[in-house]
Amino acid sequence: MDYFFEERENLRFDFYDVDSKSPNLSKHDFLGQMFCTLGEIVGSQGSRLEKSIVGIPGKKCGTVIVTAEELGCCRDSVLMQFCANKLDKKDFFGKSDPFLVFHRSNEDGSFTICHKTEVVKNTLNPVWQAFKISVRALCNGDYDRTIKVEVYDWDRDGSHDFIGEFTTSYRELSRGQSQFNVYEVTLLSFLIETEVSFLDYIKGGTQINFTVAIDFTASNGNPSQPTSLHYMNPYQLNAYGMALRAVGEIIQDYDSDKMFPALGFGARLPPDGRVSHEFALNGNPQNPYCHGIDGVMEAYYRSLKCVQLYGPTNFAPVINHVARYAASVKDGSQYFVLLIITDGVISDMAQTKESIVNASKLPMSIIIVGVGPAEFDAMEELDGDVVRISSRGRFAERDIVQFVPFRDYIDRSGNHVLSMARLAKDVLAEIPEQFLSYMRVRGIKPSPAPPPYTPPIHVLQTQI
Repeated sequence: MDYFFEERENLRFDFYDVDSKSPNLSKHDFLGQMFCTLGEIVGSQGSRLEKSIVGIPGKKCGTVIVTAEELGCCRDSVLMQFCANKLDKKDFFGKSDPFLVFHRSNEDGSFTICHKTEVVKNTLNPVWQAFKISVRALCNGDYDRTIKVEVYDWDRDGSHDFIGEFTTSYRELSRGQSQFNVYEVTLLSFLIETEVSFLDYIKGGTQINFTVAIDFTASNGNPSQPTSLHYMNPYQLNAYGMALRAVGEIIQDYDSDKMFPALGFGARLPPDGRVSHEFALNGNPQNPYCHGIDGVMEAYYRSLKCVQLYGPTNFAPVINHVARYAASVKDGSQYFVLLIITDGVISDMAQTKESIVNASKLPMSIIIVGVGPAEFDAMEELDGDVVRISSRGRFAERDIVQFVPFRDYIDRSGNHVLSMARLAKDVLAEIPEQFLSYMRVRGIKPSPAPPPYTPPIHVLQTQI
């Protein structure tokens, strides 16, 4: 099976007692079913999941053990470098600021962004830094699958000017140095490397720890009103709930105890009305953990009923909260993912940049989901995909932030399940590479996987 960390891949196992006399499946005796996700198997200890079979009510139907093993062909990465010559001049003053965007093609003919180069300022003849990307991310292991490369001129306001594009394939790139004449882009080098993967670490026992931080500022609107982004609609999830469930239901498969810290910020708390930017949704600051995503959702709705939405919108306290835990576990046994869901313009930009630069040295990633109609220009700066984030002259060691506006993923037909799947796919796509970049920089190797499961041998004992 193709495995994607960023997607929820549901599996169903049906068990039958085979009637050898009948080729018709309906004639076999049905014994039961087992439901799980591929992530649940991969994320379990040693990538070995043991789960009960559900069958006839009141009857024990046994258990099934499923193990997962990564195929060797998914381990290759490539180190590539490109340059260009005489690109189109897009800026009125000065030359262009070009960068490349790589897309892999999907089975349905659509394209998914898999890499962006850095911006090379003020030149029509850029030489981009060499970059490494997994073959899986580049073409899903299909050497003849189309790879589309777009060339843009970077603009500060995010409205990057399109210069041109070309298509190629892994097989074509692997032939070595070549020139794509249409836009004068040249492949300078192409080196194949086989290395440890994200799944090697997960199988070796590394835990993904998930923390939620929710915006409780007054700009969200009164939760009792249908116009509020926090409106508790009895018939469907609000935008916060959809974002939380979309991301959380995938991440939770990689956390063995399914206990997640859930925080809020920007609210006045009872009984004294003090403003907090780092409060526990369950009301217990000494133990802010909730059981599973359902527990987080329950704590979120409970908080809406007892706190007063206020402000401002400060991110730094919740980032520093998770960073304190990440700083205490740097041996590769744990990795932390913080999900921030917010509706508005950030108030503590300087402090947040400082927090992100500091956190880039730690085993953690930050996902920011913007909900509602606000402009999120500042969030693009935090994302750091095009220009690496910096604070007081220091640049982030790694790109650890992924920002998306939820409105870009809402299905036009009103299918919320599809909206949530689209959101999760995009915001989680960068997590495995961010995880691996930390491990590579620190020289941390995955722990050995547990030995493969062998069924117990039943010895027949007799008396003489």
